[in-house]
Amino acid sequence: MASVKLDKLNKVFGHDRIITDVDLDIGSGEFVVFVGPSGCGKSTLLRLIAGLESITDGELRIGEQVVNDLPPRERGVGMVFQSYALYPHMTVYENMAFGLKLAKTANETIEERVMATARILQLEELLHRKPKELSGGQRQRVAMGRAMAREPRILLFDEPLSNLDASLRVQMRNEIARLHQRLGSTVIYVTHDQVEAMTLADKIVVLNAGQVEQVGTPQELYQRPLTRFVAGFIGSPTMNFLPAEMVAGTAEGCHVRASGIGELALPQEPGRHDTGDALTLGVRPEHLSLAPASGDNSFEIVNVEYLGNEVYVYLEPKDGDTLLIHRSEAPSRWQTGERVALVPDPEHVHLFDGRGRALAVASAHAVA
Repeated sequence: MASVKLDKLNKVFGHDRIITDVDLDIGSGEFVVFVGPSGCGKSTLLRLIAGLESITDGELRIGEQVVNDLPPRERGVGMVFQSYALYPHMTVYENMAFGLKLAKTANETIEERVMATARILQLEELLHRKPKELSGGQRQRVAMGRAMAREPRILLFDEPLSNLDASLRVQMRNEIARLHQRLGSTVIYVTHDQVEAMTLADKIVVLNAGQVEQVGTPQELYQRPLTRFVAGFIGSPTMNFLPAEMVAGTAEGCHVRASGIGELALPQEPGRHDTGDALTLGVRPEHLSLAPASGDNSFEIVNVEYLGNEVYVYLEPKDGDTLLIHRSEAPSRWQTGERVALVPDPEHVHLFDGRGRALAVASAHAVA
C-alpha cells in the first residue's frame, strides 16, 4: 500500500490544457474514484499517475518518492484496462504470470503469486483456459489478477466494467468491493458511471473540464454539493433545478422566490446576496412532494414511471422548460395529465449563485 499526492499537476497536449492545477491527497489503503463526463480528463489523470503520459507541470508523489520521471514499471502500480488487454494465445496462468516473467522473477515466486491470486479471484479452475473460453466477467477477473500478481502498491482501474452487461456490472462491483476489503490496497478507479462511484468509493473526485470540482465521501457529495455541476452529476435521477431570486435574508436563513412555486423560507444563509439577485434552486426528486394545484404553483404530469418499489413522476412547468422529477414509494395516486403543485422540503433545498456555487448551508444539511 502507498499514498499518492498530486501537487498542482498539469497536462498540456499541443495548445490544449487537459489537466489544470490538480491538488489531491489519496491516503494509503483508500478506494478513490475519479468520476465525470466524457472528456473531463479522468483517464488522462490516471495515466499520469501510472506513468503512461508525461507530466507537463507539477509534482506527483507515490509514498514519499517523487515519481514524475520514473517509468511505469518502477512506480509500483498495477493497471486494469477497459479492454482487458489479455494475450489470446496464452492461458489464464500465462497471462497472469507474464508481467512477473518480464521482471525476471524466480519461477517459484511466480507460481506462488499466481496461485495465491487465483485463489482470491476464484480462478483456480480456469488457469488452463485461454481468453476466448472465458465469459466477460472471468476475463475481467484475469485482467485484475494479472495486475495483482505483481503485488503493486497501487491498483489503477480505467473504466473496467464498461464492456459488461448490466447484471454482470453489479456482480463485478461487489467482487471489486470485497477484494478491496480483503487486500486493503490503495485503489484509484476511473468511471463515467456515478452509480459505480457512489457504491465503491471511500472518496470521490468529481472532475469537470480537467479541474477538480469537489472531493468528498459519497454522502458529502450527494447531500452537500459545492457546485451546481456536482449537484447535477451526482445522483440518479438528477437533481431538479428551477430559476429563483433572493427576496430577503438574515443570518438565520433567507426567503427566495422560485419559478412556478412562489416564495419559500429556507435555512440557507444568504451570504452577500441582495434582494433580486438571480439564483438557482435545486431539490432532489425524493425531497419534492406533490399537492393539488394552487394558483401559480401548477405543473402538468406528463409521465408516470412505475419501477416496482418506487415511482417517478415527470412534471412540465408552464413555460415548457426542462422536466422535473418527483420520486416516491409505490403505488402513486398521481396520473398523467393532472396538474399539481410542487412542495420542496425546505431542509433539503440547495441554492446556487450565478456562478454555480452553493450558498452556505444550514446545520440541517449536515451529513449524517
